Amino acid sequence: MSLDRQQQAQMMMHMKNSGLIISYNNNNSGSSPMIGDEEDELSKSALLAFRVKEEEIKKKRMEVRQKVHAHLGRVEEETKKLAEIREELEALEDPRRKEVTWVRKRIDLVNKELKPLGQSCHKKEKEYREVLEAFNEKNKEKAQLVARLMELVTESERVRMKKLEELNKSIEYLGQHVAR
Repeated sequence: MSLDRQQQAQMMMHMKNSGLIISYNNNNSGSSPMIGDEEDELSKSALLAFRVKEEEIKKKRMEVRQKVHAHLGRVEEETKKLAEIREELEALEDPRRKEVTWVRKRIDLVNKELKPLGQSCHKKEKEYREVLEAFNEKNKEKAQLVARLMELVTESERVRMKKLEELNKSIEYLGQHVAR
């Protein structure tokens, strides 16, 4: 059932209950229902009356809304005028007040801009210190590795020289034994 039909059905029930629609004939028995067409006509006329009332309500609502908007407009204008008057009164108290207010606002604005810059600076400094520390650690590790490499190269040269000397002695020994 569509919303309009539901609303119509509810209105019909309301009208029947409130006595706007009489659902019985005026015959002597008092208990026989009216013919369907007559009831439909009554329903249609009741619905039409309801719609007319709804339109009147909508018109009244629109009139009230327009009055409220007009009143709000006047109130806004008066509020602006009062604000201007208040500013003029404040200017009478301190002729430099506007300048002071402007400077204070600029200070607040600069403070707001400084805060994230300071945070960013601290963050960058922290990152710099961490990177510098990592750099120094890697440099230290590199120096240790270079020193170890030099030790290994020196040890390797010493071992090779020793081996070469031993081989040289072996060759000389073999040369002396073979020559004999």
